[in-house]
Amino acid sequence: MEIPISEAKAHLADLVRRAEAGEEVVLTRHGQPVARIAPVRTKGATPQERKALLDRLRASWTGEPTAGPDAARSQDFLYDEFGLPK
Repeated sequence: MEIPISEAKAHLADLVRRAEAGEEVVLTRHGQPVARIAPVRTKGATPQERKALLDRLRASWTGEPTAGPDAARSQDFLYDEFGLPK
């Protein structure tokens, strides 16, 4: 879609909504293209890809927690036998 800048000023919110929906809006000055409003493509998955990933994760979860390192005595990792920092 092409629209003159003078007209775009009054319809900016609508033009941004169109860009968010995937439409490319070209702003013109005296009939010549000068700028473009386009959707931002982020690095990452589409909503459908995220849903598929979550579905796979949910299906693979066994319901059993996994054991991690024992943090009950984390000071053993931070201090030596004399109580000084390692």
